[in-house]
Amino acid sequence: MSDNQPLALAPRRRAQAVRAMFARIARRYDLMNRLMTAGQDVQWRKEVIRRAGLSAGESLLDLGAGTGDLAISAARQTPGLHPVAADFTLEMMQVGKRRLEQAPPPAKVTLPWIAADALELPFAPESFHAVVSGFLMRNVTDLPRALAEQYRVLKPGGRIVILDTTRPSRHWLAPLIRLHLHLVIPLLGRLIAGDSAAYTYLPNSTEAFLSAEELAARMTQAGFTQVGFVRRMFATMAIHWGLKPPSSHQE
Repeated sequence: MSDNQPLALAPRRRAQAVRAMFARIARRYDLMNRLMTAGQDVQWRKEVIRRAGLSAGESLLDLGAGTGDLAISAARQTPGLHPVAADFTLEMMQVGKRRLEQAPPPAKVTLPWIAADALELPFAPESFHAVVSGFLMRNVTDLPRALAEQYRVLKPGGRIVILDTTRPSRHWLAPLIRLHLHLVIPLLGRLIAGDSAAYTYLPNSTEAFLSAEELAARMTQAGFTQVGFVRRMFATMAIHWGLKPPSSHQE
């Protein structure tokens, strides 16, 4: 299978290939994120939680949670929060669960781990005050459906915050960004994670994904209001946010 073949597969087969890829790199996933972003991803996740506007007693869904970085960060930042981590790759959640079990007090967090497909969430309508995701949306095979599912499980007035890569814009740094995406990241993937194929797919999926403006438009089409975004890391990352209207109720 070629390095970027998952992008060309039919939706079901692409989802299976992406799940298998994340299963392979689960043990080195967090380390690779730190290396690829020079540690900036930690600050981006803190910004995601801040923009979610969470309070004690509220419920949070970390969708595509992987090893649970967002849910864990939110629980530590907001005592009394009720976070749930959901992902469709068991191996990623197992890594996160083991890390939590090994954490010394007071770093321990109680976190439910739920196997879930972003296109068919196993939650009742209006279950959560906020839904956040990190590096999920460019991997889903049906973006409108994934947004619709997040809209469905949000309470009226609930908040969505998305952290993901965004298609790099053309500017004077573009050659250096392309070098980082297509040479440095696959090399790190081979040396650190032992999987250059996975870390070739990830840059390719970045370039194939929507621009920040296009994703904001899709969020608006899904029914979210007050949609906005900021770019980070030389405009290769973006944090989007939106609100489910307070008057919105499920049929």
